[in-house]
Amino acid sequence: MDATFTDDQRAFAEATRAVLLGEVTADRIRARWQTPTGQDPTLLDELQALGLNGMLVPEALGGLGLGETDFVLMAQACGHVALPEPVVEQAMVAVPLLVDSLERGLGDGSVQTVLDGVQQGATRVAVGHPINAVINFAAGADWFLLGAGEGLYLVPVDQVAVAPRRSMDPSRRIAEVDFDEGEDFCLARGDAGAELWRATLNRGALANAAQLVGLAESMVEQAVRYTQERHQFGRAVGANQAVKHLLADVAVQIEYAKPVVYRAAYAVEVSPGRADFAVSHAKIAATRAAKLAARHCIQAHGAMGYTWECDLQIWVKRSWALAREWGDDGFHKNRIHEWLLRPKALLGPDFTFGRHSIAEAHNAEEERV
Repeated sequence: MDATFTDDQRAFAEATRAVLLGEVTADRIRARWQTPTGQDPTLLDELQALGLNGMLVPEALGGLGLGETDFVLMAQACGHVALPEPVVEQAMVAVPLLVDSLERGLGDGSVQTVLDGVQQGATRVAVGHPINAVINFAAGADWFLLGAGEGLYLVPVDQVAVAPRRSMDPSRRIAEVDFDEGEDFCLARGDAGAELWRATLNRGALANAAQLVGLAESMVEQAVRYTQERHQFGRAVGANQAVKHLLADVAVQIEYAKPVVYRAAYAVEVSPGRADFAVSHAKIAATRAAKLAARHCIQAHGAMGYTWECDLQIWVKRSWALAREWGDDGFHKNRIHEWLLRPKALLGPDFTFGRHSIAEAHNAEEERV
C-alpha cells in the first residue's frame, strides 16, 4: 500500500492552507471575540468557494466525492491557524452523518434539503453527540443532529433550547442544548442509531486529532521564532541546549502522531467497521503531542505564554479544549484495550506493520468469526 498523499491531495491542502494563513491571524481571532457571532462571514464564503463543505459528499448527491484521507490535511491546516469557525466539524462530522442517513433511507426530504443547504453555504448544522456535554457554535446553527440514547434526531433550530456556556477558549461559543424527542424529528433508533453515532464519534475524534497535530506544529513554530528573537546575556534564548531539547521532544511527538492520524483517516474511509482502534490511537497520539507542545512552548516563552497578551495562549487553550472533546485519553485508551483483548483480534507483524491492507484484514476477520 502506498501511504503517501497524492499530488492532488497536497495541492488542495496547500490551497486551503494559503487562504487560512492569509486570512486567519492572531489579531483577527482576537477581533472575533468582540463580535456577536464569533465568526468571519467573508472567510466562510472563501472556504465555501474552495468546496470544503462538499468534499465528503458523494458525486451522486452533488458533492466532490472525496474521502477522509483527502480532507485530513485540510483539518490539520485549520488547526495550524487555530481557526475559530467550525468548518472542520461541519464538513467532516455533520455532512457525513447526513450522507449516511440518506444512504440508509432514513428520514424524509428534510435530510436532503439540509444537505443541499450546507453544500451551498446557506445552512449550518451542529452535531450534539452524546459523548460531548456541549456544542460549539450552537447559537449559529440552523439545524441540529442530536442524540438521546441510541436515537438520532434532525431538529430545526426553533425546536431547540440553547443555553450558552463559557469556555476557557474565547474563540469557542459553546452551549448546552435541550429538545423534545419527538417522532417527527427522529431519523434512527436502536442498532441503526448506534451505528450512526459510532461512525460519527470516529469522525469527530479524527477531526480533533488532525487539528491537534496542526495546533502542535504551530505552537512549536511560534516558540522557535520567539527563542530566536529573544536575547539574554548577549545571545538568543534558543541557543541554550535546554530550550532546544524541549522543542525537539515536541517535534518528535508530532512526527510520531502524524502517520497515526493519517492511518486513522484511511481506516475511517476504507473500513469504517474496523476504525475504532485506529481513531482512538490517533486521538491519543495527537493529544499527547499537543499537550506536550503547550507545556514546553509556554516554558520556552518564559511563562509569557500564559499571559493574555501573548498569542501562544490562543493555540494552547484550543488544544486543551479539543483534547477532551470527542472522548478524553481514558475513553480512547479503554477502546484500544477492548479492541486488543477481543478473542479474534488480528494481531501480529502481518497486520501491525501493514503487510495486509485494512480491507483485507476486515475480510480475514469476518472469515474467522
